[in-house]
Amino acid sequence: MALAHLHRIDPEANMARFYRVDIAPTLFGEVCVIRTWGRIGTRGRTCIETWESAAEAERAAVRTLRQKARRGYLLTRPMHR
Repeated sequence: MALAHLHRIDPEANMARFYRVDIAPTLFGEVCVIRTWGRIGTRGRTCIETWESAAEAERAAVRTLRQKARRGYLLTRPMHR
């Protein structure tokens, strides 16, 4: 499930970054938060965190989104639920 896609663009600083947060179930009944980030137009880097429950994973994802909003990232695609 795609949770959010964020951009941070500052032409003066030659900055064009993206940040994506997804939540997905694993084959073993756990839930993963998948974070992908990098320069717009690249594949970027990916980090996967595994949580015991969907509630824990969602809290972690929301925490990450809040942190990115404080750093100037803007939501480009709405959150799906």
